Amino acid sequence: MRILTGVFLVLAVLVAASVRAAESLDTIIIDAGADRQTRIAIVPFGQGPEFANLQPMADIIGFDLSRSGQFAPLPKQNMLSYPNQPKDVFLRDWRVLGVEYVAIGTVAADASGSITASYHLFDVVNERQMLSETVTGSRRHWRDVAHRVSDRLYESITGIRGAFSTKILYVLARNIGTPGASYSIEIADSDGERSRSLFTSPQPVMSPAWSPDGRRVAYVSFETGRQAIVLQDIFTGQRDLITNFTGINSSPVFSPDGRNLTLVLSKDGNPEIYLMSLADRRLRRLTQHPGIDTEPSWSEDGRFVIFTSDRGGRPQIYQLDITTNMIERLTFVGNYNARARLLPGGKHMVFVHRRESLDHIAWQDLARGDVRVLTQTTLDESPSVAPNGTMLIYATQDRGRGILGVVSLDGRVRYRLPSSAGDVREPSWSPYLDTLNGGW
Repeated sequence: MRILTGVFLVLAVLVAASVRAAESLDTIIIDAGADRQTRIAIVPFGQGPEFANLQPMADIIGFDLSRSGQFAPLPKQNMLSYPNQPKDVFLRDWRVLGVEYVAIGTVAADASGSITASYHLFDVVNERQMLSETVTGSRRHWRDVAHRVSDRLYESITGIRGAFSTKILYVLARNIGTPGASYSIEIADSDGERSRSLFTSPQPVMSPAWSPDGRRVAYVSFETGRQAIVLQDIFTGQRDLITNFTGINSSPVFSPDGRNLTLVLSKDGNPEIYLMSLADRRLRRLTQHPGIDTEPSWSEDGRFVIFTSDRGGRPQIYQLDITTNMIERLTFVGNYNARARLLPGGKHMVFVHRRESLDHIAWQDLARGDVRVLTQTTLDESPSVAPNGTMLIYATQDRGRGILGVVSLDGRVRYRLPSSAGDVREPSWSPYLDTLNGGW
């Protein structure tokens, strides 16, 4: 069964879903990488015995680059040497191994408990040093320091900002159908590690969404006995119930400036898209149609709201100019298209696309109308795009269980974040975060 975030079949699915507990996401399974991967060596960092109980930092960095699908890290057993200092790097040795880039580093701790990773990146082909930097954080930020190094290596080589330091939200259900049933909003690193619960309830929760500054989340909760929309501060845990109208209260999404929230309400009799000012909680109705309007999202500039509507007979994707209220239909290929998200730059979007009775995640060029199916799994839903626009995460099924999948925007890189203990659904990729500061 699928947990949809819009109005369509939400209640039926929530009642019928049968899932088990999942304390965390399992090891990533990489299904496909780019045709031509960049060969890189992440040499084991020099780190003292005081870090023996922590995962080697080079292993975390290597796995980050590997799961991007664009890099093929050299296994450490195939390395001819293990330098930690630039003077010990002999590029000819790495050239013999067919390596294009080499990263080396050391990790040290000071008396206060802070750790500093010093690292260097070399371009083997052009025989030059590209980076020489340090990253500092507390001991509890061990993985965050590693992800930050991964971001910098990725950006230096590809020219695209790395997104390994980001987080994901998702919904987890436990023991459904038993007296101990519970639902939770989970937060984890982008690789699925260090998951923790932000909120747990015996009633369903759904549709988690990030604020642009990454400090708050909005989601739907049934804790009052009906749908209600809640805002929660990630760091203090403070929760604020902002709508609890009779009928549907669903699909909250922050505007790009964080000042407004789009949401779906049926308080006036029909599911419509509304805009709420978070400063004074005033509501503005954006759509007025006897059809079902749901699943809003925003353009990067905050000018347009993209939404799903069956006003034409079947669910399709539309665009509304919030200044003029002009509405334009965006999808024409297929008889079911829903849950759209615009990519950075606003020229393309991803969405759920039904083809031959199967739901996949698809990409569309808005100018030309070209549609390309990105996923090869089935019952795919809830796409959410990484802030650098290179990958998206979505919910799918594997042997009857809900898991999370990740695919590159060209469809060539795919991996899964399975859970051995039960279903996980409705992922939401965070904006860029400063995970070394600000309370993370």
